[in-house]
Amino acid sequence: MDLREENRKLLELYEPLRVADVRDGMDWMGYHHYGTLDRDIRPLWRTRACGIARTARYLPFEGPAPLLRGDAYTEWSNNYYNTIATYPWMQEIEDGDMIVLDMSGVDVGLMGSDNTLSCLAKGARGIITNGGGIRDSDECILQKVPIWCRFVSQKMDQARIRFSEKNIPVALGGVAIYPGDIIVADGDGVIAVPRAVAVDVAMYASRELRNDKANRRAKYEVLGWAPDETM
Repeated sequence: MDLREENRKLLELYEPLRVADVRDGMDWMGYHHYGTLDRDIRPLWRTRACGIARTARYLPFEGPAPLLRGDAYTEWSNNYYNTIATYPWMQEIEDGDMIVLDMSGVDVGLMGSDNTLSCLAKGARGIITNGGGIRDSDECILQKVPIWCRFVSQKMDQARIRFSEKNIPVALGGVAIYPGDIIVADGDGVIAVPRAVAVDVAMYASRELRNDKANRRAKYEVLGWAPDETM
C-alpha cells in the first residue's frame, strides 16, 4: 500500500471521531499523559477537522529591521517574503493534510484570510499553530477556515519571523508531532496520535463513540427529543 492510500484509510477511520473519543482511544493504548495539546490552543470558531500532519517551523527574526519608509520599505518587504518569511511547505500540500506550524510563540499573523484559502484549495483540512500565526480573523471565521491557535495577531511577518524547516518533528502544546501523525481537532481542543499506534487507537476510540451514541440515543427517546446528526 502506498503512502497516499495509507493516509486515505487512516482518515476514513478518524473522520467520524471526536477529540474525546480519540483521547479515550489513546488511554486504551497506554498514552494517558500524551497526545493532548495544551488547552490554550483553541479553535478560532467552533468546528472540527482531522488530517495528516504536515509540519513546518518558524523562528523569530534576529533583525535588525531596516530604517526604511514608504516605497523603499515596500521593496524590502517584498524581498522579505521571497527570501526570509517563505512558505515552501505550501507547495507540497496534499489532500487530507493538517497544517501544523511551530511558530516559536511569536506574536505574528503568518496566516490570514488569503493564504489560508490557498491551503484549503490544495486540500488542507485545517491549521494548527502554537502562537498567534493568525490574523484577518473575522474573514477567516466568515470563510470557515478551520484554525486552532493560542491567539490572533495583527502583525505582518516582516522583521518578526523567518522560515526555518519543513517536514520535521515539531513541538506544539507540549506534544511532539511528526510528519504523518494523525491530528484531530474540535471544540475540545487538539490531539495528536502517533502514526505507529493510529489504527489501534482508532479501534478503541470508535468503540467509545458507538457506546456514547447508543447511550445518548436512549436518553433522547426518554426526553422525547428527535435524533440529530450526532447520532
